[in-house]
Amino acid sequence: MSSIVIRSEDPKVEMAWFCDLCNGDYEYLGVPDPKLRSSFEHCAEIIRLADELGYQNILLPSSYQVGQDTLTFAAAASQFTKNISLLTAVRCGEIHPPMLARTISTLDHMLKGRLNINIISSDLPGTIRDSKERYKISKEVIEILKQSWTKDEIDFQGEFYKIKLSSDPSKSYQTNGGPLLYFGGISEDARQLCAEYCDVFLMWPETEERLADTMKDLSGRAKSAGRKIDFGLRIHVIVRDTEKEAKDAASRLLSKLDLQKAEELKHRALDSNSAGVKRQDELRKNAGSDLFIEPNIWSGIGLARSGCGSAIVGTPEQVLEKINRYINMGIRAFILSGYPLMDECKIFAEKVLPHIQTVSLPKAQGRIPDREPVTPLTTGERK
Repeated sequence: MSSIVIRSEDPKVEMAWFCDLCNGDYEYLGVPDPKLRSSFEHCAEIIRLADELGYQNILLPSSYQVGQDTLTFAAAASQFTKNISLLTAVRCGEIHPPMLARTISTLDHMLKGRLNINIISSDLPGTIRDSKERYKISKEVIEILKQSWTKDEIDFQGEFYKIKLSSDPSKSYQTNGGPLLYFGGISEDARQLCAEYCDVFLMWPETEERLADTMKDLSGRAKSAGRKIDFGLRIHVIVRDTEKEAKDAASRLLSKLDLQKAEELKHRALDSNSAGVKRQDELRKNAGSDLFIEPNIWSGIGLARSGCGSAIVGTPEQVLEKINRYINMGIRAFILSGYPLMDECKIFAEKVLPHIQTVSLPKAQGRIPDREPVTPLTTGERK
């Protein structure tokens, strides 16, 4: 993998969990359980548990589905979490960029730097835009965010936004560039946006060969832009004491699935027709009847779920071995989940997490300052 150049050479990794803000937590996939709805109470339980169990990060997803609004929930979670960072999804174009920068800055101060941003570039709910136009908008939003956090003034003249404004209300708590930007998407425009502007490229589950090809491509694009980026993997886990128990748990998860209902559930998400989802669908269709696309990678979840559609399935030793293979490839961030979220969070934390050397990426990359920074919201001059 020598052709893959990454920012974080240290093999320590960031292990994140997933918080179900979008009504997708199940015991049996596709069978709604009132106890697992995306209420504030249930989502708060998930994030508290992940914080207590030692995960470094947690993804707060964004989608126009019943559940919690991402930024609103993150603000509340800032007050009852202690160590975990919030990977907060932001859909570009939804909020006027200077106000978005200010909102993120406020969150960053409330969390004292325990904030990462997942950049989403997709159609806004109820609208359809040309893909290239969406990514142009996303690039402009990111440029404005970066100016807001790091410069004395926002001075941006683009195709979609023309802004000249003081940046005082939006100065970030984090230093050296503000919050890290995580991004996922495998179309040509998506890859280029991440290579030029973002910090961590998030991939969905595919075969190791395909993941390596994607990493080589993104690494080369980043190099051409004079940058280095890191790589992350969003994937589910099913960990049991024996391989048979793990595979039985996977089968049980699908045991009450109605395939017609599954299609409806899958396509309620805004990303259900994205290039990344289609690539996963293709791998699943070419898998055997057991739906394993390669050893220990089971693609059954993609039958009823958009986005991440596969899981690492196996014993603690098998799951750890697979994660170590990914780490040796150059992956430095993992966003895990399992069904139900609370149960699998505990199992992974007990049986696998203690055997992994972990790190907070923003801390490792000097984004979170050792002492309180001077900003208008801390000790900066009050004008």
